[in-house]
Amino acid sequence: MRMVSDPGYTEVDLSASAEELTWLASAVARGEGLLSATSSPGGDALVGVEVLKSSGPGVLIRRDAERQILVISGDSVGRAVLAGDLRAMATYEDGGHLHIDYFPGHFYLAEGSLPLVVNSPHGGMPRR
Repeated sequence: MRMVSDPGYTEVDLSASAEELTWLASAVARGEGLLSATSSPGGDALVGVEVLKSSGPGVLIRRDAERQILVISGDSVGRAVLAGDLRAMATYEDGGHLHIDYFPGHFYLAEGSLPLVVNSPHGGMPRR
């Protein structure tokens, strides 16, 4: 898994294998887990992702600058939706990417969530 945060911390780009995305989806659904990134610390690369349960409402995606990790926390309903999105991206066999961006009234993301781009393990744009 590789996660890169842009210098202004306004978006995180996540690339992972299908297995890693499936593991992340399971951790999000459970509300607990810690996965290390394969890249080394420093620069704009993050060293891992941590998933936590919280009372919500919704899911908050944030960057912990001190530990250089992505933190995903939220209530069970919001986490279930995000987990489903991650599982779907892991199974798409024709590539693409998923933008997870907060907007006012978003049905599962909490205000203040960092935008996240999840790349397909199969790369490229889908043929569908």
